[in-house]
Amino acid sequence: MNYFFKILRFGIPYKRFAFLNIFFNILYAIFSALAYVSMIPMMQILFGTTPKTYVPPTYEGVGQIKNYLEGFFNYKITQYMDQDSGKALLFVIGIVISLFFLKNIFNYLAMFFITFLRNGVLKDLRNEIYHKTTTLPLSFFSEKKKGDLMARISSDVLELQHSFLSILELIVREPLTIIFSLIVMFSFSVKLTLFVLIFIPVSGGIISQIGKSLKRKSDRVQKELGEFLSLLEETLGGIKIIKAFKAENKFIKKFRQSTDRFYDFSNKLLNRQNLASPVSEFLGIVVIGILLWYGGKMVLIDQTLNGAIFLSYLGLAYNILTPAKGISKAYYSVKKGDAAALRIMEILEAQDNMKDLNNSVDIKSLENKIKFDKVSFSYDQTPVLEDFSLEIKKGQTVALVGPSGSGKTTLANLLNRFYDIDKGSLTLDGIPICNVKKKSFGSVLDQYAQDPLIKSFIDKIKNTQ
Repeated sequence: MNYFFKILRFGIPYKRFAFLNIFFNILYAIFSALAYVSMIPMMQILFGTTPKTYVPPTYEGVGQIKNYLEGFFNYKITQYMDQDSGKALLFVIGIVISLFFLKNIFNYLAMFFITFLRNGVLKDLRNEIYHKTTTLPLSFFSEKKKGDLMARISSDVLELQHSFLSILELIVREPLTIIFSLIVMFSFSVKLTLFVLIFIPVSGGIISQIGKSLKRKSDRVQKELGEFLSLLEETLGGIKIIKAFKAENKFIKKFRQSTDRFYDFSNKLLNRQNLASPVSEFLGIVVIGILLWYGGKMVLIDQTLNGAIFLSYLGLAYNILTPAKGISKAYYSVKKGDAAALRIMEILEAQDNMKDLNNSVDIKSLENKIKFDKVSFSYDQTPVLEDFSLEIKKGQTVALVGPSGSGKTTLANLLNRFYDIDKGSLTLDGIPICNVKKKSFGSVLDQYAQDPLIKSFIDKIKNTQ
């Protein structure tokens, strides 16, 4: 998950929301465990096994907090039971409801603050991708299909939106819930809890095997999405040519082939992902069944465990299985998110080989001439210019005439340094074009663009800055 964790750096400006989320998740985990513990007194009342306590307990420190709380509840319940057993039951039910209410309040607050972190990260990520996209050289876009780039900016970022929340649950809330539940379970029965812990890692290992291929399958889905988005962009951009040459059926066939592949890849991905829920639920029931058998023996045969405590223990065990199931789902989401993060980081970490050098020169205006000297250039191993030479003096007008594909537009692109030449030299006033600052090209263009349409276009560019 290296690429996915690289995305997490965008969360640094929103770290205060992360701390608030962790704080309320800790409270949620504590009250989640206490909510099930509070059901013990209620079941003891129903079963008539409540210990009679007529003397209020004495607080003896944090180490004895469990005994103090247990003695206090038994003392209060004994008082109510002596008056009216209905009041005792209402008292216990009120505590249970209050604890479950606080548990859900803290859960909401944790999710409330994590929303700002998640959406803030996605906002900054989109801005960074767009900024990077606009600053990369044209050579980058000639190697990438537009549809694929659109898929990365849209659907890949959307995939991160789901998986980013999953990893936060994976790291914070669910593990804390398991830890606090285990602490209480150990306080009830060390032997029974150790027995449970033998089977949970086994079931977790089985579940993790299902998700190993998710990253690869998700990557294939996202790439195919980029393929048919690229085909759609090409179709819309060249619809007149397609109709003129009666090529509609050819493009329809290509698009259907792409969507068929996307259909197959998506089915394989979702079927593998959907397998997680039934498998984790079945394994959870198996663990509960084994727990009922082993714990039932401790209650009925060995009589080393109280029946009311065992029922509450089952609730705590379920309280572990639910977040364990959530962790397995989050694991699958993270595997998919890592594939999306890889495609996004390919854009963010793309190198700009046309950056200004340390000794770059800022040219305000052209004083003498532009000179192409034996310039050669190729697009993806396809030669366009070879040993081309041309000298344009200041104030001179030059017309370039030739068939389509002969390199007229390429010369303009090289002069604006949209691409770097392969061989030869291209100089402005004797200065190699690679040593001229990028912003200089706008100044030269302003000076020599006399055409009203070009001036209007330049004005529009300036107004958007």
